[in-house]
Amino acid sequence: MNGTIRYTIRPYDTIWMLAQVFNTTVDSIMELNPGIEPRNLMIGQVVTLAPGYSYYPSYSETPEENGIENGTDIEADSVAENGMIMDLSSYFQMLWEQHVTWTRIAVMALIHDLPETELILQRLLRNPIDFADALGNFYGEEAAMKFAELFTAHLTIAAELVKAAKAGENDAYAEIEQRWYDNADQIAAFLASINPNWSEEDWSAMLEEHLMLLSANVADMLAQNYAESINGYDDIELQALEMADMMAEGIAMQFPE
Repeated sequence: MNGTIRYTIRPYDTIWMLAQVFNTTVDSIMELNPGIEPRNLMIGQVVTLAPGYSYYPSYSETPEENGIENGTDIEADSVAENGMIMDLSSYFQMLWEQHVTWTRIAVMALIHDLPETELILQRLLRNPIDFADALGNFYGEEAAMKFAELFTAHLTIAAELVKAAKAGENDAYAEIEQRWYDNADQIAAFLASINPNWSEEDWSAMLEEHLMLLSANVADMLAQNYAESINGYDDIELQALEMADMMAEGIAMQFPE
């Protein structure tokens, strides 16, 4: 098909990330690949893309190694930009992995009254500072600490939610849950305010999906549906990696130098 390329899916690729890197849209990718499952991309899977510019990022030395065909010229600045994206992605993937891992450990500690619960919660609350350290390199200390404040609230509200769910306090749970979603919207609005490449709507959708997955996971733990809880954590982890990629992509686009 004219104007299209064949691309081989790499680790941590997402439909959203491919749309950003290749200057296309999620709808275009879906239309060109009938039957594709956005939440279940397979490493090695070959997809068709219609890039919106004349050169493409490269993960390695040659187009062939990246699944890019048609003999496209690859400019040096695109390679450098993609190297930055990969470095940022790796770092933010680590931060989001730590976030969801320590969140799960904290949830289990709260539900099962583990003796080290307070220490676990203290470690969990280090995550917002780690994010602030990363974001501060690009947005300055004030913006970084604002994110840390909002993200800390995200975690403390989640702890309240777990406690209310465990105690069966339905009215309190509903009030806390609303604050949790309001906080997610505040985070989305803040991120959109500091980076024009981050959509408030996209971040709201991603964060709300994160909350829904976590709420379902807590419910499974409380109901002792442990197999479902473990399977659900896989979904939480994959979705968090998508947020890491979205964060890295936006920064690389805003600061190409």
